[in-house]
Amino acid sequence: MKWVTSLSTKISLEAAVQDLSQQIFALLGDRSLDLGFLFVSTAFASDYPRLLPLLAEKLPIRKLIGCSGGGIVGNGQEFEDKPAIALLVGHLPNAEAKVFHLDDNQLPDLDSPPDRWEKLTDVDPVVSPSFVLVGDPFSFPINDLIQGLDFAYPNAVKVGGLASSGGMGANALFCFHEEGKYKLYRTGLLGVALWGDVTIDPVVAQGCRPIGKILQVSECERNLILGLEGKPPLSLLQDTVGDLNPSDRELAQHSLFIGVVMNEFKANPSQGDFLIRNIIGVDPRSGAIAVGDRMRPGQRIQLHLRDGKASAEDLEEALINYTNQLSLAAPNISPTAALMFSCMGRGERLYDKPNFDSEILQKHLGLIPFGGFFCSGEIGPVGGTTFLHGYTSVFGILRQKNK
Repeated sequence: MKWVTSLSTKISLEAAVQDLSQQIFALLGDRSLDLGFLFVSTAFASDYPRLLPLLAEKLPIRKLIGCSGGGIVGNGQEFEDKPAIALLVGHLPNAEAKVFHLDDNQLPDLDSPPDRWEKLTDVDPVVSPSFVLVGDPFSFPINDLIQGLDFAYPNAVKVGGLASSGGMGANALFCFHEEGKYKLYRTGLLGVALWGDVTIDPVVAQGCRPIGKILQVSECERNLILGLEGKPPLSLLQDTVGDLNPSDRELAQHSLFIGVVMNEFKANPSQGDFLIRNIIGVDPRSGAIAVGDRMRPGQRIQLHLRDGKASAEDLEEALINYTNQLSLAAPNISPTAALMFSCMGRGERLYDKPNFDSEILQKHLGLIPFGGFFCSGEIGPVGGTTFLHGYTSVFGILRQKNK
C-alpha cells in the first residue's frame, strides 16, 4: 500500500489538472491508481462540469470520491478562500473499495432492519469495512444516514464532511465509480467503503475545554434541559460563569457550549469524553436551556469553552492518545496517510495563523500524505457512536490492518 498527495494552486483548471497528474506519476510511477480523494476549491465553481473529464483523461484512477470546499488542505498546507485542488491517491493491492451515491429518497425508515441499510452500500458487514462520507448539507439528511450505518455496521469507522461555501445547489460532489466512468452530483451524498488490508482510525478533536462541575439532567423535553440536579439550569450556568476569571467570562459570552458525557459508565469523564453541542438559547422565566441535540433524563453534562488555545490543546491530546494506543495495539504498523475534515470556523479564523491543525498532525504522525477540506459539518465518532459535529477537526488515519 502506498499513498501520495498532490496539490495545485494554479488558477487555470487545465494547468491545475496537469500539475496534479505530473505530481502523482512522479510519486507513484506505474503503480495502479486504485482510490482517490478529491477536494476542490469553490474558486473553480464555474469549472466543476469540466473537471472530471479532464482528470479522467490524465489519471486512470479506478475509484474516487470528493467534493467542493471553501478551504482546501494538502501537503501540510491549508488554503482558505483561495484557489486550490488537493488529490490523495492510493495504490491498494490488497484492499477493496466500493463507491456509492445516495439521495434522500433512498433512505429507509430509522426503524428498518440492518439489511435495508446494507443494501444502500451493497457491502457485507462481514468484510469489516471503514467508510468515508462526503455530502451536500442542503439536500441530504446526514444524521439519518449515520444513525442507520451505525445500526447496520456497528463496528465500522465512519468519517467525513459536508461540502462548504456553496448555497443550495451550488456544492459539488465528484466520483469515479470505476476507471473511466465519472459523475458530477449536485445533491445527495457520496461514500466509499474500504476493506481488506486497509483500515481507518478516527481522531476527533472538538476544540473545547470543560469548566465547572459535571451535572446530571434531572428533567428535559426533547432538546430542552428543564432541570439540572433538580435546579433551574440557567441559574447553575450563571453560577459557573460567575466563578470564571475575567477573560474566560468574556469568552463565555460568545463561545459557551454544552458537553454531554458519552460513556454513562465512566466514573470520572475527562476532556475527550464529551459530545460538544451548541447552546441554542435560554428562557429567563423558566430557567430552561435549549441545546442542539435531543437530551435524556440522567445524562451528565458539563459546560465547555472554545478558543484557539483550548482547540490546540484538545487536538494535541487527541493525537497523543491515538499514537499511544496505536503503539500498544499495533507496534509494527504506522499510519500511511490521512484525511482531514475541519470546520470552516477553525483555521486562521480560530488560530490567527495558517496551517495550524495540519502542522500539529504532522508533528505527531510525521510527514505522511494527507488531504482534506474545510467543511460545513464534520462526521466522526465519539464514544463509539458517529455524529455530525461543528467546530471540529476529524481525521481519518489510513493504515494497514493489524496482522
